[in-house]
Amino acid sequence: MDADRAQAFRTKYGPWALVAGASAGLGAAYATQLAALGLNLVLVARRAPELEALATALRERNHVETRTLALDLGQPDAAALLDQQTADIEVGLLVYNATRSLIGPFLDLALDDHLDELAVNVRTPMELAWRFGRRFSARRHGGVILMSSMSASLGSALISNYGATKAYTLVLAEGLWEELRAQGVDVLAALPASISTPGAQASGAQRQRAADATTLTPEVVARETLAALGRGPTVTPGGVVKLASFFMKRVMPRTSAIRMMGRVMRQMYGRSQEPHA
Repeated sequence: MDADRAQAFRTKYGPWALVAGASAGLGAAYATQLAALGLNLVLVARRAPELEALATALRERNHVETRTLALDLGQPDAAALLDQQTADIEVGLLVYNATRSLIGPFLDLALDDHLDELAVNVRTPMELAWRFGRRFSARRHGGVILMSSMSASLGSALISNYGATKAYTLVLAEGLWEELRAQGVDVLAALPASISTPGAQASGAQRQRAADATTLTPEVVARETLAALGRGPTVTPGGVVKLASFFMKRVMPRTSAIRMMGRVMRQMYGRSQEPHA
């Protein structure tokens, strides 16, 4: 981003950005790129040591201010706490990158885990969008980035509830984009496919081989998403991912696309059992 665009970005979305889910992977990439643009940072995640290490590095490298808050974003008062902890600073950008992703047959997973997935992926980002959206609307500028997923487009075996939460995020962001743009607030949903984060790599080589064609680095996803803020309600990072998404949503019959995704997911996660015809 050139100097003029960086200055415009700071003016509209600064001086502080809040990044939820910031300790590693994509969240750390967002924080790194925002610090390079000159925004001060509130970094939020569960792991305090990783947050502190990232905050120190960004502060020393970019001469920005940083705050950290170790917080479980699934707890009921998470959004209220973040609102309170940032009441004394002018936050202009909310990036909600935190996510809970359960993998496995829907009925085999514990109900409490499904409910926690809803809390992290639906309740907290919705409440943060409401709380910070009101702050941004009052000052007539600001931005909200919500991480959805390519899985929001259609149902997918082994991640049924996760995909449903990301569909909620997508529709919420699209609606807020239309509601808030007249008030100077930009809202964007990002719909990446696989991202080469530490968590994804830990899930095994079989998954990585299956995902190689559409896997992007966190740096690419963050860069393309930040560049798209203010240009429309959604962004799908990566050219191959855009093509795959178009094919599944516009060319293939929906039932065929759902079945294909089921086969892909079983291959990625080593589930050889196919459903009965």
